Amino acid sequence: MTKLNIKAFGLSCGMLWGLAMFLLGIINTYFNWGMDWVRLMSSIYIGYKPTLLGSVLGGIWGFFDAGVGGLVLAWIYNKFQK
Repeated sequence: MTKLNIKAFGLSCGMLWGLAMFLLGIINTYFNWGMDWVRLMSSIYIGYKPTLLGSVLGGIWGFFDAGVGGLVLAWIYNKFQK
């Protein structure tokens, strides 16, 4: 079994989740879809609102949140590989 590249895994997790948070905020701004999820995530990510600026902030928070989570997850996975 091969080990995960910790940096690449963390970066991909961060990019995927950050983009998802940004797009959900934009979709909620213009189509009023997903408000419950935006409301839930706004209790975690400071400044995340269904606005353009709020969507950017949510994307930034999501990138760092999932990026760190991905780093930790890949590190733990690699430790179990030994």
